[in-house]
Amino acid sequence: MTETSFGLLRHGQTDWNITFLLQGVTDIPMNATGFEQVKLAAQAIRLQDWDVVLTSPLIRARQTADILLDAVGFSEVVEEGLLIERSFGEAEGLSYEQWRAKYANLDDIPGGESRSELASRAQQLLDLVAGKYSGKRVLAVSHGALIRNLLAIASKNELPRDGERLGNASLNTFVHHASDWRVIDYQLDPLQP
Repeated sequence: MTETSFGLLRHGQTDWNITFLLQGVTDIPMNATGFEQVKLAAQAIRLQDWDVVLTSPLIRARQTADILLDAVGFSEVVEEGLLIERSFGEAEGLSYEQWRAKYANLDDIPGGESRSELASRAQQLLDLVAGKYSGKRVLAVSHGALIRNLLAIASKNELPRDGERLGNASLNTFVHHASDWRVIDYQLDPLQP
């Protein structure tokens, strides 16, 4: 049986991450700390461990991928739209307190992506990786809400645990074997060399 590996690296920190604003698909760049986080994480990523590198098209993910290109020596990065962050519609840019005061939950936000829509897109992404990249080792740069959803699918809802937050520049790795995904490396903290 063919085994496919799928590593998900969360982009480096943005100013909205540290002020806890809903970022979603708003195209916010990394801050100086984010660049340093990714440079440090890149020291722990080895070229020979990955066959393909994918990225969300949002700038914070693309900046992360570009650092990997330079530091690790990957020849190219492929943009994949399914890796984009969850849309929070008109709540993007609001703090936790602001959106909670205005909406009962994230599924009620006009223009936002519902949890069921996000789960469907996450499954599409896993199906794409298992099919198009079968037998490959795929490293992808993505975003917190999507990675959390992918972790839930691959762990059969055991991960992430309540209250756990994925750190910027953290790497989580899954494996696909015999039509099943499972988590093989679960990391909350940024990747360190």
